[in-house]
Amino acid sequence: MIKGQSIIDKIRSVLFRQDHVCPWWLAYSFDNPLRRYLHDSLLILSPYVKPGMTVADIGCGMGYFSLAMATLVGESGSVISIDIQQEMLDRLKRRAEKKGVAGNIRTVLAAKDDIGIREQVDFVLAFWMVHETGDIPRFLKQVRSVLRDQGKMLIAEPRLHVSSRAFHETLQQAREAGFSIVDAPRVRISRTALLQKREK
Repeated sequence: MIKGQSIIDKIRSVLFRQDHVCPWWLAYSFDNPLRRYLHDSLLILSPYVKPGMTVADIGCGMGYFSLAMATLVGESGSVISIDIQQEMLDRLKRRAEKKGVAGNIRTVLAAKDDIGIREQVDFVLAFWMVHETGDIPRFLKQVRSVLRDQGKMLIAEPRLHVSSRAFHETLQQAREAGFSIVDAPRVRISRTALLQKREK
């Protein structure tokens, strides 16, 4: 932190930079009773995540959605939790152990320009993170390459940070990457799209 800079200024500088990545210390603010009211993880994910699936949570942070995914896929399924910060993944592992779901969560440390997995998955969640990628078209192509045929991806972006215009640009990039837009689920304070892999 810059000398003389308050914690509020530090948070503002993170939140309103276009190229920021949410630091691990700020992630605690995203997992609290208010977050559970705004974003009921089981309610958001249950239409898409089913028992036995292999699913990926990209930009998983400390596991707010990964833990719900682990419950939904059950013992026969698996969750791949991906982040570019090892601190996030370490905290996710501890939380998964406490919740009793560590057995079907695998963590992956990704690079800024590589999601870090090659195996096929049924569903991908990208919640409040697509705008953090340095190259959105590249990111979308990588996701498409690991989705099974007819696989789906749910994108949610924060309304306060991502403009309608920027979000529609992302959707156009998704079409160009080989996705169809099949729905726009309602998620509080978010711009959303449900994408499905299409045959090129």
